[in-house]
Amino acid sequence: MKREFYYPSRDGVTQIHAIEWIPKGEVTAVLQMCHGMVEYIDRYHEFADFLTKHGVYVVGHDHLGHGKSVISQEKLGFFHETDGNAYVIADIQQLRMQTEKKYPGVPYFIMGHSMGSFLVRQYLGLYSGGLSGAIIMGTGEQPSLVVNAGKLVCKIIAARKGWDYRSKFVNNLAVGAYEKKMGAAWLSKNPENVKKYHEDPLCGFIFTVNAYYHMFSGIAKMNQQEKEGKAAKTLPLLFIAGKDDPVGNYGKGVENVYRKYKKCGYQDVELKLYEEDRHEILNEEDKDVVFQDILTWLEIRK
Repeated sequence: MKREFYYPSRDGVTQIHAIEWIPKGEVTAVLQMCHGMVEYIDRYHEFADFLTKHGVYVVGHDHLGHGKSVISQEKLGFFHETDGNAYVIADIQQLRMQTEKKYPGVPYFIMGHSMGSFLVRQYLGLYSGGLSGAIIMGTGEQPSLVVNAGKLVCKIIAARKGWDYRSKFVNNLAVGAYEKKMGAAWLSKNPENVKKYHEDPLCGFIFTVNAYYHMFSGIAKMNQQEKEGKAAKTLPLLFIAGKDDPVGNYGKGVENVYRKYKKCGYQDVELKLYEEDRHEILNEEDKDVVFQDILTWLEIRK
């Protein structure tokens, strides 16, 4: 069963839109999902529905500035002027606390895709205690020097244009490189998926400089936390991505992140790259294989 609901954001203003997918029988595990940049949680319906048939309760929300968590088109891609990154992370934690009250003692997993993968990696440095595992999907490497330069550019532009300005220059710096090799198809080799994405008014919009600034800020914090090895070393981690995903530098960036965690002493870390798949592996033509691989990983660690 699928049910939509709202809960208050930590920004004190926004009502966060969320969806839960509830199994018919016993709930044997919980998976909280964090979606990517310029999309929304309901795009994960098919995957979530699959998991419910195997006893997994799935829940996720639309981040600030995304999906039904915005009240107007103008607010798409805007977090919060001063505390955007902190509130996005706090909203993830708020949903987890609510969900754990519903299913106390049930193994609890978290999963993030793309921007959501960077959010989850930052989240683990703060709140990994009590989790049964984390799935990091469609991630990559973003050196602190690069993201700090991005923050500076956003600040300069915001000083002239305002924080709600949508800069094609910043957008091109952030995601333009992904299109150089494959055009819009960098998202997926499944043409129907690419078509649906670009026809959806809640996908593919240009982030405000505010959202870019806070996303870059979060990645910089994540880099520092990972350098210090903040997350629990016993936490099981699964890194998954398409081998042809430019966000992960065609597998190389994902492999580097995987090796970084292994080097830091994390005891249960796995890496899976899907040949010829691109960024959205849950929507590729071999998605059934990906679904089953994730389910198998979850079932082993319940």
